[in-house]
Amino acid sequence: MSDTTGASYAAAGVDIGAGDRAVELMKEWVKKTRRPEVLGGIGGFAGLFDASALKNYERPLLASATDGVGTKVDIARQLGVYDSIGHDLVAMVMDDIVVCGAEPLFMTDYICVGKVHPERVAAIVKGIAEGCVLAGCALVGGETAEHPGLLGEDDFDVAGAGTGVVEADRVLGADRIRSGDAVIAMASSGLHSNGYSLVRHVLLNQGGLALDAHLDGLGRTLGEELLEPTKIYSLDCLALLRTTEVHAFSHVTGGGLAANLARVIPDGLHAVVDRSTWAPGAIFDLVGRTGRVERLELEKTLNMGVGMIAIVPEESTDVALATLADRGVDAWVAGEITDRAHHETGAALVGDYAG
Repeated sequence: MSDTTGASYAAAGVDIGAGDRAVELMKEWVKKTRRPEVLGGIGGFAGLFDASALKNYERPLLASATDGVGTKVDIARQLGVYDSIGHDLVAMVMDDIVVCGAEPLFMTDYICVGKVHPERVAAIVKGIAEGCVLAGCALVGGETAEHPGLLGEDDFDVAGAGTGVVEADRVLGADRIRSGDAVIAMASSGLHSNGYSLVRHVLLNQGGLALDAHLDGLGRTLGEELLEPTKIYSLDCLALLRTTEVHAFSHVTGGGLAANLARVIPDGLHAVVDRSTWAPGAIFDLVGRTGRVERLELEKTLNMGVGMIAIVPEESTDVALATLADRGVDAWVAGEITDRAHHETGAALVGDYAG
């Protein structure tokens, strides 16, 4: 009989016990996202959502989306801050879903780590749960995977998928937009969760800036600025739908404001957005100056201070702005929809930024 110790999962780097502890730590946060349609708790093989509530719809359409938060996770890793990145994940998924007019229903997450540190995993889930509360959806389940050898001990990544519902005859989009509609911009909370490969390269590699540096104009450390959670607009957009007529939304993510706005503009029409109606935050100027990044490159990579767009009839503008102001959302009329000339694309930014 051999005295050598056989191979084990733990010896290969996977700690099942740590995973179990992480699940116990996250349970209290998942409970905070519970909606009445959710059945059971976490720990099963699948999350259950009672779809009988959809019987109240004439023709319910399910909307789905999936996303991650990109290389922003590396900033969280470097700073050892894990409880805000989940807000970004929920925003990336649920604010895509609300664009078509759908109410967010539920979400699942996937967390991949090099080594399970239960408190870290629980902190990530805490952020996701808090984000779900802000979006009005339930967190019905998820998965934590440990990948030793592929990821470093402190490395991690997150992804998520969500589902919403909208009445078929209330789906928003290009077919509703008319010439003369107003383009309402909603301010971003900062960089949100796009363009971090450029931002990290410019500020940390080229510029040699430290994450704990206090820089003029930011009012906090660079790391705190870069980790500012993505604003979640889901409930604000739904509030607009309850109070006034909305023709379309556009979530400003990868590709920038003009490219994302163009996705909802129909053939024959053109969205004109006037840069002079707002001043991008200091972080956008910092990236541009430090890396000598041309304005066009910045605008097709970063949100430049606008995280969500609502396109409404001109006569709905005052009610829309008042609704958003009541909810604490900084919003303004940034442009209009016009007939498209032969040389024009779906959307364009004109003029120069304020300030």
